[in-house]
Amino acid sequence: MSAALLERPDARRAPNGGVPARRAVVRWAWRLFRREWRQQLLVWALIVVAVAATLIGAAVSTNTPAPPNADFGTATDMATFNTPDPHLSAQIAALQQRFGKADVIYNQTVAIPGSINSYILRSQDPHGPFGQPMLSLVSGHYPVGPGQVAVTSGLASTFKLKVGSVWQMGGKTRTVVGIVADPMDTLHDFALVAPGQVTGPAQVTVLFDAHGVSPAKIGKNVSAESGQTAQNIVNPQTITVVAATLGMLLIALVSIGGFTVLAQRRLRSIGMLGSIGATNRHIRLVVAANGAVVGVAGAVAGLVVGLAGWLAYRPVVESGAHHLIGPFQIPWWIVGVAMVLAVIATFLAALRPARAVARLPIVAALSGRPAPPKKVHRWAAPAGIVFFVIAFVLIGDAATRGSNGSSQGSAYQALVGGFVALIVAVVLLAPFLVSVLARVGTRGPVSVRLALRDMARYRARSGSALGAISVGILIAVVVCVASAARFGNVLDYAGPNLTSSQLIVYAVGQGPGGGPGGPGSGGSGNPPAPSMASQERTAHTIATALGSHSVALESTNATLQHAQAGRNWSGPVYVATPQLLAEFGIKASQVNPNADILTMRPGLSTMSKMQLVYGNYFIQNGAGPGNGPGRGGGPNSRQFPCPPSDCLANPMIQTVNALPSGTSAPNTLTTEHAVQALHLRPSLFVAGWLIQTPQPLTASQVSNARLTAAAGGLSIETRNSIPSLTTITDWATAAGTFLALCILGMSIGLIRSETARDLRTLTATGASPPTRRMITATTAGALAFLGAVLGTIAGYIAAIAFFQDNQLDGLSSLTSIPVTNLLIIVVGMPLVAFVAGWLLAGREPAVISRQPME
Repeated sequence: MSAALLERPDARRAPNGGVPARRAVVRWAWRLFRREWRQQLLVWALIVVAVAATLIGAAVSTNTPAPPNADFGTATDMATFNTPDPHLSAQIAALQQRFGKADVIYNQTVAIPGSINSYILRSQDPHGPFGQPMLSLVSGHYPVGPGQVAVTSGLASTFKLKVGSVWQMGGKTRTVVGIVADPMDTLHDFALVAPGQVTGPAQVTVLFDAHGVSPAKIGKNVSAESGQTAQNIVNPQTITVVAATLGMLLIALVSIGGFTVLAQRRLRSIGMLGSIGATNRHIRLVVAANGAVVGVAGAVAGLVVGLAGWLAYRPVVESGAHHLIGPFQIPWWIVGVAMVLAVIATFLAALRPARAVARLPIVAALSGRPAPPKKVHRWAAPAGIVFFVIAFVLIGDAATRGSNGSSQGSAYQALVGGFVALIVAVVLLAPFLVSVLARVGTRGPVSVRLALRDMARYRARSGSALGAISVGILIAVVVCVASAARFGNVLDYAGPNLTSSQLIVYAVGQGPGGGPGGPGSGGSGNPPAPSMASQERTAHTIATALGSHSVALESTNATLQHAQAGRNWSGPVYVATPQLLAEFGIKASQVNPNADILTMRPGLSTMSKMQLVYGNYFIQNGAGPGNGPGRGGGPNSRQFPCPPSDCLANPMIQTVNALPSGTSAPNTLTTEHAVQALHLRPSLFVAGWLIQTPQPLTASQVSNARLTAAAGGLSIETRNSIPSLTTITDWATAAGTFLALCILGMSIGLIRSETARDLRTLTATGASPPTRRMITATTAGALAFLGAVLGTIAGYIAAIAFFQDNQLDGLSSLTSIPVTNLLIIVVGMPLVAFVAGWLLAGREPAVISRQPME
C-alpha cells in the first residue's frame, strides 16, 4: 500500500467560503434585523399595511360585482325560452337527448297586491345536476309536494310569513315549509315550489353542458358561461395590481434611507468582517439579506393581518354586494404578486447602500467614518424633465383615447405608463432640489446652513425621503384637483342628491327613470294612473308619518341650456313658489323682481351663453335633461339660434345660497316672474313633493315610506351614497399629509442619527438647545416644503395633461381650484413639520466625549 493512500485528501473549498460563508452572513443579517428592529419598524409596518390593504382591496373589488355566471350554476351552457311557445316541450326534450342531463327551471312573475313590485314563482329541483349553487336553505326544508312552498326572507317579511304559515297565493293555498335564498343574488325575492307546480311560466331556463359545442350552432337563445366574462383589461384585478406596484415603489423609496443608516451604524462591524476575509460580495449580502428579511417578515405579517381583516369585513361586503362570498374567495395570485413585490422592493432598496458599504476600504470602515457623499449626477435634472414630458404626453394620450372610446385598454395602459413616468421624474429631481436648496440657504443663520448642508451631504437619505414625500403628496393633489374639477362643474352637477333628512316623493311618470307607471300608464297592460289628488294624499300620508309636511315641486317644460360645446345642463329646474322658498327661509324681499332663475350653484350667474328654452324649441331640439346627463340633449340642440318665442337668451340668474345643494334637490328654480313673462303657467305640473324631517331618516322610516309610495303608484328618492367634494378632498388631504409626515419623521430620525457625530461636536463647543432645535426643525420644514411643492407641481402636470384633451370640459375644469386643501399641503404641512421638529429636538446627546461601538 502506497503512502499516498494513507494521507487525508486535501479538502477543496471555494476561495470565498462558499455556501457556509453565505449562510453565516445571512444568519448575521437575521440577528441584525432582530437587534435593530426599531430602526426598521416603519418600513416593516408600511409593508404590512400595503400587503394587507392589497389583500382586502383585491377581495372586495373582485367579489363586489355579481358573478357573471351566476345564472349558470355549475353548467357551461344555458338556453332561455320565452312563453307561450307551443314547441317548448319538444325543444327541451331535444336538448336533453343531445347533451344528456339538464336542469329545467320555470319562472312565473307574480304581482304583489297593492304594490308595483312583484316576485318570481320558481319551480326548480333543489337537487338538480346544475342548479344547486342557485339555491340555499336557510331554515326548514325544500318543498316536495303540490301544497308546499319555500320563500325568501324578503318575501316572508312582505307577507308576514314564517315556517308553518299558510299562504294564499294565486287562488291556491300552500304551506310555507322553508326559508330559502339565492346565494348569487340575496335581493332576489322568489317563492320556490316543487317541480311541475308552475303552470303559466313567463320564462323557462335550461342548464346543460354542450361539451364544447358553440352556442351559435345550438340556437339563438343559447349562451355559454365562457362568454359572460368581460375581457377588458380595465378590471378590478389589474387596477389592484397597479396600485400595489405603486405602493411598493413608495415603500422602496422610504426603505433606502433606513437601510443606508443601518449600514452606517454597522460600519465597524462590517469592517471587522472584511478584515477576517469577507469579500465585497459577502458584505453586500449582509445589507441586502437584511432588506430581504424585512420584506419577508412584513409580507407574512401583512398576509395574516389582511386575512384577519377580510374575514371580519366579509359580512359587510356580502351585505353591500347582495350575494354570498366564500371566506377564502380571494384572488390569491394578486396577493402573491403583492408579497413578491414587497420582498423585491426592500431587497432592491437595500442594494444601493450595500454597494456603497462594500466599496469602502476596510480601514475606513473600521474607523466608522461614512463614505464621502456623491455629487448629484448632472444628467439627473434633465432626465427628470424628460420624464415629466413623457408623462405629460402619455397621460394626455390616455385622456384622448378614453374620451373618444376607441380603445379603453390602450388608454388604461397609457395612463399607467404616464403615472410611472411621473413618479420617476419626481425621484430623479428630488436630490437635485435638495442641493439647490442648500445653495440657496448659504446666507441664512448658522443652524439653518448646517441643516441644509447636512441634507445635501446625506442626500442618499434626504433625496429618497423627499421622493417618497412627493409621491404621497402627488397622489393627494391628483385626487383633490380631479375631484374639484368634476364637482366644480356648475352645469353637469355632481355630488350627493339629498341630505339625510330630505325625501322626495315623485308623481307618476316623474323622477329618475320616469318613475313607476311611467309615461303612458293606463295603456294596454298597465293599470290606470291614480289621480293627482290621490297622489297628493299619498305624499301627505308619508309626510305625516315622518312628522313633517310636504311641499309641492312644480315644474314646467322649460329648462336651461348652455349654447356651447362641452358639458350641458343636468338636473331639474322647479318653480320658485312662495311655499318652496319659505321652506328654505327665503323671503320675497331677497329675490330680485327681475330675476328669471334662482340658483345656489356657484358660478352659474356669471356664465355666458346660457339659455332658458321651452315650447317648440324644447320639444324639437331635445334640450331637456332627460336626453342624457350633462350633454344637453340631441345633436341639433345647439345649432339653431335662440328664437324669442321659445327661448330666452342670457336669462338673469341670481345666486341664492339658502337653496339646497343636492343634485336632485331644488337647487335651481324658475321665478314666478319668468313663468308669467314667458307664459309658462299653462304648462305647470306637479313633479313631486319635497319632505324635510327634523331628524335624519332611519332605515325603517325609508322602508315604510317606500311601501306607502308603492301602494299609491308613486316612487321616492332618499340620500344616495355619493360623497361630497369636501369629504373626498379632506380625506385625500389628510391621508397624503399623514403619510408624508410619517415618512418625514422616519427620515429626520435617520438623518439626525447619521449626523450624531456632528451634533456631539456642536454640543461640546457650546451649541445651545435652541440651536439644536433649529437644525432639526429646519430639516423637517425644508423636506416637507420641498415635497409639498414638488408633489403639487407633478399633480398639476398630470391634471393639465389629462384635461387638455378632454372633449367635454378642457382646461376650464381646472378653474375650480381646491385652495384650502392646497394651502394645507403647501403651507400647513411644512409648518407642522417645523413645529414638531422644534418640540421633539433639543435633547443633549447622552454621550459627548466618545462614540459607542455599535
